Amino acid sequence: MDIETLKIFCDLAELLSFSKTAEKHLLSQSAVSQQIAQLELTYKCQLINRKKRPIELTKEGQLLYQAAKDILERYGQLKSELNALKSAAGSRINVGAIYSIGMHTLPDYVKKFMVNYPKVNVHIEYLSADQIYELVLAGDVDIGLVAVPKRDKRLDVYDFEDEPLVLVCSPKHPLASESRVDIHKVQFERFIGFEKNVPTRLWIDNILQRYNVAIRPVMEFDNVETIKRAVEINSGISILPRTAVIQEVSSGTIKAIPFSNEKFVRPTGIIIRKGKILGQAGRYFIELLRKKA
Repeated sequence: MDIETLKIFCDLAELLSFSKTAEKHLLSQSAVSQQIAQLELTYKCQLINRKKRPIELTKEGQLLYQAAKDILERYGQLKSELNALKSAAGSRINVGAIYSIGMHTLPDYVKKFMVNYPKVNVHIEYLSADQIYELVLAGDVDIGLVAVPKRDKRLDVYDFEDEPLVLVCSPKHPLASESRVDIHKVQFERFIGFEKNVPTRLWIDNILQRYNVAIRPVMEFDNVETIKRAVEINSGISILPRTAVIQEVSSGTIKAIPFSNEKFVRPTGIIIRKGKILGQAGRYFIELLRKKA
């Protein structure tokens, strides 16, 4: 038994699907099945009831699942502590950020941070929200930056910036001449949005539902950059954080129009694993982010 096998077992216990677990770990279903069979052989008991659909944990499986979760949490904490000792001088900070925050909001904070810590490497990875949560919990990322942060007892979650949401369209679009726009006009237009599993999509959907607005979706993407490219060629309109389109607005390829109804915003947050040990530089960087300098 090793840590990776325990991770696979825990994911299977949560997803209740061999295919989804295999996809998450980039393995074949057969490989996942063999790992579980090896665990059952090791403990001489059945862990999964494969006859049920979806599959179920046996009582022994439930017991192992709870123990495995504790082991993985402690293992993640151990990795964090070892990494902190390894870089006692704070020579590197690993940051995971969704693309829009990493590209458009974070650079100014990094510049200010480098004034006081010029020798510290702030390593930024652009990841999906799901990947960021997973890597932060595993101890592989020190600080995560996500939109519409979710609460988790294993995480410390702090407010970051509230990003104003604006209607974005091509300069050729009829709405481009508006100085402000009523959100109800969105329902008459071709709409380019985020995919359903993206937290920002759920946040915008809630705003539209609150105003009883039904959209005409024509395209869905998992990142803000692709949405912007589609808007630029006038394939439709969208609702995006203003910070994500500053460059396009400046170059004249996209128009960003505030809403007349109210000031809509997208909340963003800082996530850190509870008990995470950070050096002085890491603590300062978090303080800088929380002050929204």
